[in-house]
Amino acid sequence: MATAFKPHPLLSELPMGRTHVRIIVLCFFAWIFDFYDLILYSFLLVPIARELRLSAADSSLALGTSLLMTAAGGIIFGFAGDRFGRKPTIVVTVAIYGIGTLLCAASNSLVELIVYRSITGLGMGGGWAPGQSLIAESVPAQYRARYAAYVQTGAPLGILLAAAVSGQVTPIVGWRATFMLSAAPALIVAIALIRYLPESDVWLHTRAAATFEGVDLRTLREHRRVFRLLFFTLLLSSEAYWFTYTWMPGYLELKRGLSASGVSALVIFMQVGGVIGYAIFGLLADRFGRRPIYFLFGMVMAVGLLPPTIFWDAASGVRGLIAMAMFMVGFGTGLWSGVAPMISELLPTRVRNTALGLLLNVTRGFQFFTPIFIAAMGARVGFAPTLALGAVFSAAGASMVWTLPETRGRRITALDKAVAPSPAHPDP
Repeated sequence: MATAFKPHPLLSELPMGRTHVRIIVLCFFAWIFDFYDLILYSFLLVPIARELRLSAADSSLALGTSLLMTAAGGIIFGFAGDRFGRKPTIVVTVAIYGIGTLLCAASNSLVELIVYRSITGLGMGGGWAPGQSLIAESVPAQYRARYAAYVQTGAPLGILLAAAVSGQVTPIVGWRATFMLSAAPALIVAIALIRYLPESDVWLHTRAAATFEGVDLRTLREHRRVFRLLFFTLLLSSEAYWFTYTWMPGYLELKRGLSASGVSALVIFMQVGGVIGYAIFGLLADRFGRRPIYFLFGMVMAVGLLPPTIFWDAASGVRGLIAMAMFMVGFGTGLWSGVAPMISELLPTRVRNTALGLLLNVTRGFQFFTPIFIAAMGARVGFAPTLALGAVFSAAGASMVWTLPETRGRRITALDKAVAPSPAHPDP
């Protein structure tokens, strides 16, 4: 943790410089390997199940448990980030998911696999909030959304990296060596974070400017209406995301008769769309506002989900339409790059990291039930109409964003009672 601070100017009040870039780059690498390790198991599921003799239910349990543990990590490290600082929390969470991934290589039973995936999930769930808090508190307001979005592109890039490693490396070295090799980048990033990542000066300022005993939950209660609206907005958008990513590849292969390479091609189209959507969301949000762009992206995802599901028969007859629809789905998921700036600007520093951790990871923890629901409904009414519900969730989440205040250009300390705004930088 940094030792001293200067009350003004804050880093977010200075022009973009080397310190800003260093924060962004380090947080990007922390996030890309976070999401890489989260998704990697899904790509290694078949060889792991074959060697450990796991049933489909066993594999689903291991996957679902890791998602549940991200919720626990979000809660634990959400509080820790507001109590002990952004930097140490990022370092610890990256180290935890790296160690968990390494331990997965030693799994010899379902119980061991669940334990090791739980450790990995704990670190994964805790890492996003302090990284995004640090970016929100360090980057100037006029650039906040775009740089948060650039970091968030680590999610689709992490999926692409996992697909590439599992497709090219695993057949040569096996799944155990893949886990071992995959742990190395996380541990290298943890060392780099210790050496080069600064602490948030906004957090230091807030801590020193008031009696700071940790997280003041009364502050969170004061903002409970906004917190509640954010929760339901993200829960609906999270349902749309995991409806797509848990079953879409299997549905395309099992129900639509696509080959593995055909499914892979469509997933690549989706992820290319995701990288582009994540990358440009922030630019658009800084230009036109958080709410209209979030709404636009959510509706694009909703529309994109229809051709591959309930309109398959008609869409598959038009060359390239299914691929374009999958691109739209990925592009629409770019709205997740706007979540952190929106939360950060709607809540004060004392509870920012706690709120980020709770909102993202508790809503993701709910997704433990999503694959089970899809399987049950798919058997009863069919997988196409069941997966099409993702479009309903996406449109509903996009519409919910209009219940929240617009925060474009808001000073990051605008809601901090203990921190007086600089006269040269009045609140908008």
